[in-house]
Order: sequence, then structure tokens, then C-alpha cells
Amino acid sequence: MVAKVSDVLKNKKRTLSFEAFHPKTPKGVENLYVVSDALNELKPDWFSVTYGAGGSTRELTMDLVSELQKRLGVPTMHHLTCVGHKRAELEKILTDMRSRDICNILALRGDPPQLKEGETPVEGDLEYCSELVEMIRRHGDYFSVGVAGFPEGHIMAPDRDADAKYLKLKVDAGGDFVITQLFFNNADYFEYVERLRVLGVMVPILPGILPITSYQKTLDFAARCGANIPQRVHDIFKPLVDDEHEIYKAGLDYAVEQCKELLAGGAPGLHFYSLNKINPTRELVDRLGI
Repeated sequence: MVAKVSDVLKNKKRTLSFEAFHPKTPKGVENLYVVSDALNELKPDWFSVTYGAGGSTRELTMDLVSELQKRLGVPTMHHLTCVGHKRAELEKILTDMRSRDICNILALRGDPPQLKEGETPVEGDLEYCSELVEMIRRHGDYFSVGVAGFPEGHIMAPDRDADAKYLKLKVDAGGDFVITQLFFNNADYFEYVERLRVLGVMVPILPGILPITSYQKTLDFAARCGANIPQRVHDIFKPLVDDEHEIYKAGLDYAVEQCKELLAGGAPGLHFYSLNKINPTRELVDRLGI
């Protein structure tokens, strides 16, 4: 039986995990196997693999999760969204997961896929992530269920307090732990944890970390997901915009400082968005000594 992430979090004071996205080409998949082999040498507690908008990588994600677990001998978490899926489809996915020893899920509402001209969106049966968590929980304790958290508030939430209440609904429905969206100001994470604790949310809240390796790409990525870029980031990286080497070095320094402060402040682990690359994740973990 593959270890459940929820059990790992109960038994370890600090965890280390890496996230990858599903490549679009066979060559990209082979590269990801090389990357995952290298990152596995850092002895992570689990890997996770994203799910395409509207389930566009449905079969591919499950194949990759299953293969990574076999190759690495490490739990691999399957992201799963409910947007655009019918209940019967989701039940079939969950049944298929069980048949392939996949027991770790990150439950998400998800985004609809980009439509081509003339296409109409596929209507799903579930509107909220909490409904997906409830569906997964009907399988008893087989699955470990993580949910996404947004320290600065979800882009669609009216304010941070409302966002925290939405998160509580997901945990009350059966979420075992939270993995946050990327952020660059640790105060946002610590305030988020406190906001949730006041509401009675006591599950582990893992910070999601994205080292800055490109100033412009970071700005673009943050804009898409609604993450804030603190003035300090602009002050450090904007003068280096034409020097990729210096941005890389400064990005590592910034991430090391951020991670040390998070761990010192009680974060139960670190979840790194690897972007399917060995570095800077490997260098960062080495510098942190974890």
C-alpha cells in the first residue's frame, strides 16, 4: 500500500515535497522522468502532478502518477478538478485510481479549458471543490485529500475573510491538509494560518514555494493566478532584468531566506513548484540543508 500524505504529515515534523506539471509531448515526459529521478535523490516525502484545465490531461495524468510511484517508490499525489466533469466521470476516475494504487489526491475546483471558436463549455455536475471533497470521502479512508489555500485570498473571493470561510468548507468536507498558492511575502502566509486557526481549521497548512528565476515570467505568472508581488521583489529584481545569471542568484537567495523564515515560524514543511526542472529546486534544498 502506498503511504498516504495525511499519514506522513502526522508522523513527521517537517515534510518536503515537489510538484510537476504534465508535459505536452513524449519528449517532455521522458525529461520529467530524468528530473524526478534527480529530485528523488533529495528524499522527498511525496511528489504531485497537476491536472489539465477541465480534465484535459485526465488519462495522461493518471498514467504519469502511476508510473512515478512505481519508478521512485514515493507517494505521488494526483491533482483532480471538478469543473467540466459529470459525477459519473469523477466516480470512474476515483475507481480507476484505486485500481492503480493511487491514494493521494489534491482536490481542486479547477479552471475550464480554453475553448476554440464555436466550441461550447462542458457543464459539470459539481460547482465547488467542497462538493468534490465530499464525493471523494464517500470512499471512506482510502484517499488522503489535500485542498488548495490562498494566503492572499482567491482571485474570485470578495475578501480574505470570505476566502478563509470557503477553505473551512473544504476542510469540513474532509480535507486533510492545505497546500498554498505561491506567495512572496511570508507575512501573508502567517496571517493566513492565524485566520484559519481562529475559524477552527487545525489541519497542516503547507506553504507553496516558487523560486524566482525570471523577473518578467514571475510577474506574468503572478498576474494570472492573482498573487501579489511585494515592492521588495521589484526593488531586488527589476534592476537585474537584463542579467539572467544575477536574477537566478538573487532568486535563490530570496527563496532560501523565505524558506528559513517559514520553517522557523512553524510551517509543517515546504512544497516546491519545480516547473519540471532539476534546478533551482535541488540547489535550494541543498542550501537549506533539508
